[in-house]
Amino acid sequence: MRLGLALGYWGRGPSPAHLALAREAERLGYHSVWTAESWGSDAFTALTWIAAHTSRVRLGTAVAQMAARTPAATAMHALTLDHLSGGRVLLGLGLSGPQVVEGWYGRPFPRSPLTATREYVDVVRQVLRREGPLTLDGRYHPHPYDGPDGTGLGKPLKAITHPLRPDLPVLLGAEGPKNVAQTLRIADGWLPLYWSPTRWAEAYDLPDRLPDGFTVAPMVRAQVCADITAGLLPVKHMLAFYIGGMGHATRNFHADLMARMGYETQARNIQELFAAGRREEAVLAVPDAFADEISLVGPRQRIAERLARWREGPVTDLLVTSPDPATLRVLAELGG
Repeated sequence: MRLGLALGYWGRGPSPAHLALAREAERLGYHSVWTAESWGSDAFTALTWIAAHTSRVRLGTAVAQMAARTPAATAMHALTLDHLSGGRVLLGLGLSGPQVVEGWYGRPFPRSPLTATREYVDVVRQVLRREGPLTLDGRYHPHPYDGPDGTGLGKPLKAITHPLRPDLPVLLGAEGPKNVAQTLRIADGWLPLYWSPTRWAEAYDLPDRLPDGFTVAPMVRAQVCADITAGLLPVKHMLAFYIGGMGHATRNFHADLMARMGYETQARNIQELFAAGRREEAVLAVPDAFADEISLVGPRQRIAERLARWREGPVTDLLVTSPDPATLRVLAELGG
């Protein structure tokens, strides 16, 4: 397994530690550094800053939200940064959910998410390949636009800038079984949100053989520490927020995934507590067992033993979330 550093998105403001962590990850031989976005900082600006202060490490978005930009605009971001960084970009995309798409971006969540995702990727690939003018007879992303409120004057265009890499990798964040199956067909890689090295088959129903060269890059919270209970607390905070706060009670892809992994009753309880404003109770309601199986927390020897389980499955890249340089160093020493 290759190692990546997942920095996520900013909270109240930019973290002064992120650039130092990215440079340390490059020094330690990590393959990639990843940024994200939700409804605050964007993924590409922070990644560009990191690109300017590194020279070798790959630069990934995990994930850039599709609702934030048209697919052509996303392709422009990717090809621009790929040129500036010398061909280091890994474009990770995610559809997000209705609460964010409609509440933050002010756009309708697609009634057919699979179709919307497929069209989005199609447009991005057309721009990057630059084989001809951009055209798509699409339901969500038609090019040229042909809607009733348009002028009818749209013209098929081809990117002025020649992309550095026509085959720039496109990865997708996918959680539902149908979305994962489509990801295997149309993308170069997959960014699972939660990954249990002992339950991944139950959660995702993957085929026995994945496409050649296909990237499977889950995120994992890592922390070298003596107190496992304390080390799991940030994982439980993250899970409570995603399961309770990122999605509606009737449509929450994160809660549904936790349910498929064997924790349906607990997932619904977390949702109810979070919705009622009892956030600390929601955090405590996250089972330690679930938080533990999707993370790497504890003394060095415990992490080494558990890391072996991650190597046994289809994971190709382990995207480590940790604010601790010492933890990054331990994982590099253990060999990913």
